[in-house]
Amino acid sequence: MARSVLVLGASGYIGTHLVPRLAARGYRVRAASRRREALEARGWEDVEVVRADALDEESLSRALDGVEIAWYLVHSMAAGADFAARDRRAAGLFAAAAERAGLRRIIYVGGLQPPQAASPHLSSRRETGERLRAGSVPVTEIRAGIVVGPGSAAFEVIRDLVYHLPVMVTPRWVRSRSQPIALDDLVEILVRLPEHEGSAGRIYDAAGPETLTYEELLRQFAGVVGRPLRIVPVPILSPRLSSWWLDLVTSVPARIARPLIDGLKHDLLSERGNEIEGLLPSPPASYRQAVRAALHAEEAAAVPIRWTEGAFRLRQQRHDISYYGKSVRYEARCEAPPARAWAPLAAIGGERGWYYANVLWRLRGLLDRLLGGAGMRRGRRHPAELRAGDPLDFWRVAAVEPGRRLTLVAEMRLPGSAILELAVEPRGGQSAVVLEAHFHPAGAPGLLYWYALWPVHRRIFERLPRAIAERAERGGV
Repeated sequence: MARSVLVLGASGYIGTHLVPRLAARGYRVRAASRRREALEARGWEDVEVVRADALDEESLSRALDGVEIAWYLVHSMAAGADFAARDRRAAGLFAAAAERAGLRRIIYVGGLQPPQAASPHLSSRRETGERLRAGSVPVTEIRAGIVVGPGSAAFEVIRDLVYHLPVMVTPRWVRSRSQPIALDDLVEILVRLPEHEGSAGRIYDAAGPETLTYEELLRQFAGVVGRPLRIVPVPILSPRLSSWWLDLVTSVPARIARPLIDGLKHDLLSERGNEIEGLLPSPPASYRQAVRAALHAEEAAAVPIRWTEGAFRLRQQRHDISYYGKSVRYEARCEAPPARAWAPLAAIGGERGWYYANVLWRLRGLLDRLLGGAGMRRGRRHPAELRAGDPLDFWRVAAVEPGRRLTLVAEMRLPGSAILELAVEPRGGQSAVVLEAHFHPAGAPGLLYWYALWPVHRRIFERLPRAIAERAERGGV
């Protein structure tokens, strides 16, 4: 009988690739994340998705019920300055919950450790493994080098720098050395570990076959994608200072990028040899091979049923548009059942307009036409129905779940890619109209666009759900 397994942190970049591979290998997979909707958007088949918070004991117990093996892929860097304390507490809670549930194994992904004092980020990765091992359940810890794959913070920083900063004034950390590993190789190791009973209770290093400086990582990436690149090292720039100017070029969240960059002053090299490579069916990929595989994986990815972080089809299928986006969410309570709330939502745009600030919508359409775009002239195919692929003013319907959610991708002229999602959620016989806006910038011009227009966009995004809800309450479209 197939083993029941849990992937905690399944919405992250490793978990997103690990879950379908485990399912394909015959495991009964339960994928868990704080945001269940993020997992549902993946459209995984034969995978159970649940909500679980690593800091919530009750949700952990539910997620672990009936599970034999768990992959622990949780980290709290995005939570802010107290991420290390949160990670320690989460690991302690999970170890205790795993013990109560009778787990046979925990598999944890940490990071390579420098021989000298580590940065707060790297220290937290090590401490998490120690907290997990403090319980009675055997832990296999994989200490990975820089992971080369879509969504990896280090990979996305490299991507954004190469595409949008052809001349770089860099600090000394570009001379630090690392052994990057392909995402596909790391996932293959994680999938195969349970089949090797002798790996329980051990720590392995997962590193690629090459030792490269960060300057070489940047140059080789530029060579793969055919971008010009000039690097000018400046010794006075510290990792901390460089993490601040990265905010001007990359949209990797600052709370993730800063602790990550702080750790780049260290050489991150394997100290345990290549024992783990025995789990791979073929030699590990070189860095250039890993970069090409990462870009190809984006191009080959299926169209998501709604917005998911980094979805290539929702980034205009352009590698230079950032994987990470700027996102906001607003909702309005609607004193009408979901079916009535959906009617005006599905009829938005075209001759009816956008229900709030129509003058601004028309001005934006006029500006788009002046810039050579389609503007608002395309309207709608049908006054009350939408289907995937339909034009909707200067948007395109990327996906529609009738009665639930509408996903639109902007086709206006933009320094990036914009996605607008409108949804109806049931709330005890009534409903809520929810708006989520996502913008994936293309370098500094995209970031400038987002921040410069934020006051206007914020007012529109905040008021539009209320306008749709009021129409539904009046019974109109």
